Amino acid sequence: MIIEDVPCPFCGCLCDDITLTIKNNRIVGVENCCVLGNAKYLSKQRLKHPIMRKEGKWVEVSFDEAIEETARILSGATRPLLYGWSGTYNEAQVTAVHLAEELGALIDSTTSVCHNPSILAIQEVGHPGCTLGQVKNRADLVIYWGCNPIEAHPRHLSRYTTYADGYFFENTVSDRKVVVVDVRESETAKIADEFIQVKPGGDYLILSALRAMVRGRGDVVPATVAGVKKEQLQRVVDLCQKARYGAVFFGLGVSMTRGKYKNIRNAIELVSELNRKTKFTISAMRGHYNVYGFNEVLTWMAGYPFAVDFSRGIAFYNPGETTVIDVLARKEPDACLVVASDPGAHFPKTCIEHMAAIPTIQIDPCVNPTTALCQVQIPVAITGIEVAGTAYRMDGVPIRMKKVVETEFPTDKQILDRICERVRELNGNG
Repeated sequence: MIIEDVPCPFCGCLCDDITLTIKNNRIVGVENCCVLGNAKYLSKQRLKHPIMRKEGKWVEVSFDEAIEETARILSGATRPLLYGWSGTYNEAQVTAVHLAEELGALIDSTTSVCHNPSILAIQEVGHPGCTLGQVKNRADLVIYWGCNPIEAHPRHLSRYTTYADGYFFENTVSDRKVVVVDVRESETAKIADEFIQVKPGGDYLILSALRAMVRGRGDVVPATVAGVKKEQLQRVVDLCQKARYGAVFFGLGVSMTRGKYKNIRNAIELVSELNRKTKFTISAMRGHYNVYGFNEVLTWMAGYPFAVDFSRGIAFYNPGETTVIDVLARKEPDACLVVASDPGAHFPKTCIEHMAAIPTIQIDPCVNPTTALCQVQIPVAITGIEVAGTAYRMDGVPIRMKKVVETEFPTDKQILDRICERVRELNGNG
């Protein structure tokens, strides 16, 4: 059986033109997919049963026992933390927010360790963004700043920018210019028309210099800015001002370096300056396929996009205080539920040590570094392969994920619904 137009559940591109070949309820062929998505579709590695630590050893347990233990741990905690959510679908995320409110827990997502500075900047100065379809069909200048899509989002260039056929272009490859700004010559930089190699931590200075030049104040810009010559910056300004439609895409190389959200604010204000002369947009290169979706869900339900603390009985949001790294570094949580993410592979050592010292539960199809920190792990169906659901592309467009094979594993939502129901019973609210 062949299934066409399947959205890929890997990165924020959510490429929805994948063709899968299914045989005996297994995916045996994948077309139109990048190497990263292909590996996810064809992977055979997964946890087959819930596991729990007993007397220092992992033992297989039933779903009922794992859910009961999870509910007991969470309901008995004074300061529970619910973290992850970027690798599951919106319907499950809705249940997660209900669970956090019932527990009076702090709930945060992987946004907290990637593009939370981008959101803070947008909250201050707005977001002149657009859909990826607009970029594909209109942008004759694309700027990749602090990101390397050839390796992180392999089909971004072929679907939406450099190599994508645009409706208003006769020849997109020759008519569309690409500028890359990075601290090193990445694979994406090698195909750029102009590559700006900036010294680490110098993004804010470069952005400020470009803004001055766009406003006609190039006289205040020194001969060299953060390792970049003024002449090269002027060439980039000229490209921007001559463009009919420009699109800036930025990654963690801007949001998670010195300056953080001030870098993003400066970049947005540069785009605002350019919009006085031509048409420009700016967008974040989001990582996990539904990290944007959790920001949407939490904002609908709690009024804030990440790092929400329900311990006061209302939604409280204060990045730097209620963000996951900060609360773990202060050793506040006394229990942790991790869903659809792998903090054990990415968090600082002090945070991992605290997660290992408290009861930690993981809901995830596969064994990963976080498993080593856990007391319980519950395997679930894989969204976009074994269960359908809604996810948000990096530009904020909702995409319906497909179910292509059958499975005996419960979904994230089913597990979270049961945990939430049992927590209410234990809290006397059932």
